[in-house]
Amino acid sequence: MHDPLAALLTPEGQALLAELRDHSPADELALATRLRRDHPAALVSAALGQARLRQRAAAKFGADAARMYFTTDGVEQATRAAVAAHRAARFAALGVTRVADLCCGVGGDAVALARAGIAVLAVDRDPAAVAAARANAAALGVAELVDVRCAEVGDADISGYDAVFIDPARRIGGGAPARRIGGGAPARRIGGGAPGGRGRVFDPEAYSPPLSWAVEVAGRVSHAALKVAPGIPHEAVPDAAEAEWVSDAGDVKEAVLWFGAAPDAVSPGVRRATLLPAGATLAGRGLPDPAPGPVGRYLYEPDGAVIRAHLVAEVAEQVGGRLLDATIAYVTADDRTETPFATAYEITDVLPFHVKRLRALLRERGVGSVTVKKRGSAVEPEELRRRLKLTGPTTVSCTVFLTRVDGAPTVLLARPAGPDPAT
Repeated sequence: MHDPLAALLTPEGQALLAELRDHSPADELALATRLRRDHPAALVSAALGQARLRQRAAAKFGADAARMYFTTDGVEQATRAAVAAHRAARFAALGVTRVADLCCGVGGDAVALARAGIAVLAVDRDPAAVAAARANAAALGVAELVDVRCAEVGDADISGYDAVFIDPARRIGGGAPARRIGGGAPARRIGGGAPGGRGRVFDPEAYSPPLSWAVEVAGRVSHAALKVAPGIPHEAVPDAAEAEWVSDAGDVKEAVLWFGAAPDAVSPGVRRATLLPAGATLAGRGLPDPAPGPVGRYLYEPDGAVIRAHLVAEVAEQVGGRLLDATIAYVTADDRTETPFATAYEITDVLPFHVKRLRALLRERGVGSVTVKKRGSAVEPEELRRRLKLTGPTTVSCTVFLTRVDGAPTVLLARPAGPDPAT
């Protein structure tokens, strides 16, 4: 069987997939042995592999995953459905009706665009990904809006399209594409220490295709969205682009460079943070970093997308706050103010970092469980939990922040803050 996906689309393949929908990986060996009595071994192997991929994909695609088709790389590289839907909605708000989705992978973004009523040309050079994208468009009922083609993206004719979306894979050492950008480790770590402190640095020209090519293609159409790594250095963002960092349920998922001629929807030079699923969005205004000050009653932990977009100052202004430390993205304030862009905690104790003193205080309070958060501290949360040796009931808990205050290693004990009493 040379084309496993084609075999899975046959009635026999579909029946096997239906039988495997809720299978347990622990039972896979016995299940494979039984199924091979009635079905070709290659088909059983393909069905089991696809069933495993669907289970992994459920975290990104929800109920749709059970009807979709994936490659191993496709599951890893695919955009989370909620994020793809947000991007498709932005395209629709721009008045876009036809989008060329270059480097489409298994078609998750193409499906989201089609569900927004947009006609899509989906192009990828990987035949297996293209086959999956075509099958996914059919399985999810949008095949009439999605034209899937196997080709080099540089050869695609986009002259009839008013927008492009490009999600290039990173190529390592000239070999096969690795994980698509946006899924890897951040190129720049912001808010954990000194601003601009570097971890691993990604070269946008190492993307496949390179960022410079994608930017050039963006200039040929009315609107464009280029997916890049969330850790892209701000200085690498083109002046003509609006950069949007997107988080979903608190996890930063991607950054997108938007290009376009509609100033009400795309703002060149602006840095934006968007938080899903609520869709709250915060646009930067170029505010200077707030000055650090004394620890107040409340601590605000900005969402990761806010930190990546360098918008901590905008959040501090919203809550009337200040930084705990000039190098740390924690905001403190004396009053409770609601904001969707940061999680608020009420601070109960402030003490210098000292494990024995912290252990004694927690035991005195009868605490048996801690959530450890850190920025600007070399101590690992698991190491601290082990050293605390808490003996209290796990129902008594608190949040421990390991950070710096005015340069000094500090521990803050806190609890989630209640709603703003003024609301």
